[in-house]
Amino acid sequence: MYKRFYNLQRNPFEITPDPSFLFTTRRHNEALATLYYGVRRHKGFVVLTGEVGTGKTLLIRSLLQILKLSNVHYAYVFNSRLGSMEFLQYVAGDFRLPIAGKSKSELLLELSSFVISRFKKGLTTVLVVDEAHHLAEEVLEEIRLLTNLETSEEKLLQILLVGQPELDEKLDLVNLRQLKQRIALRSQLCALELEETEGYIRRRMQVAGNANSDELFPFETVLEIQRQSRGIPRLINTLCENALIYGYARQATKLTPQMIEEIASDFRLNIVRSASTEPTVSGESSKDVAQAAKTLLDLYASLRQAQSIGEELRGVVR
Repeated sequence: MYKRFYNLQRNPFEITPDPSFLFTTRRHNEALATLYYGVRRHKGFVVLTGEVGTGKTLLIRSLLQILKLSNVHYAYVFNSRLGSMEFLQYVAGDFRLPIAGKSKSELLLELSSFVISRFKKGLTTVLVVDEAHHLAEEVLEEIRLLTNLETSEEKLLQILLVGQPELDEKLDLVNLRQLKQRIALRSQLCALELEETEGYIRRRMQVAGNANSDELFPFETVLEIQRQSRGIPRLINTLCENALIYGYARQATKLTPQMIEEIASDFRLNIVRSASTEPTVSGESSKDVAQAAKTLLDLYASLRQAQSIGEELRGVVR
């Protein structure tokens, strides 16, 4: 509704990962180059991590768009809350392999034959796992075993693990040390600096059709956007999208820091609560609790017995 008013052909701050809006900071350039190099040079395992909303999925979509032009076939797993069998079924299905009625060993044979066949033709095969921090250990071990498809010089299946920083912590587990040692390349995305946030907003407005956004988003407003979003692109999009709606409703030709502050308050951007945890009892404390429970049960039994005796006495008196 605000597009005509602000000289735009499309919405500039949608939160969906559209590669045409990719704004490459130094970190993003390095990450994209690392992922591309890992795939094209058949390095096997590549890991990309970054905080929520820093643009990991957008970067992956941009990479896949580039790879499509060079006969690279990929399976893209975007829901990682799967068991090991479900995971293999999903990957095989995304590679357009038959999965109905297949056992685990049959699925593995299908995948192996598919990857080897493509390798013999000089083609690259990639498995991309988004939200990889949710993967169970057994699934990560299954993924590791898939990398056993290799020649003496290179890996036949290229695997990109993409996730939040919790993925790094999971890969540090002793049970996954074999997987960790196979990681050939790693990269990390961070929040944007102030100058990058300014460029990010300008770039998106330009792609959407407005090449002169400095008046609409003056520096003091960008400064407030940076403060409220902490440089996280997804939050920048949320603030800017709502600022345009807010500004249009008031027919404003300049968006102010006060508008951004009000939007941030409405979205409770500065309120973060930690997940509640159940209190745990261990050691001597657990013995005390057990003893207290036993005492209460004994007391309850005594009261019930006294109540029963009282009822019998009343019956005799009558």
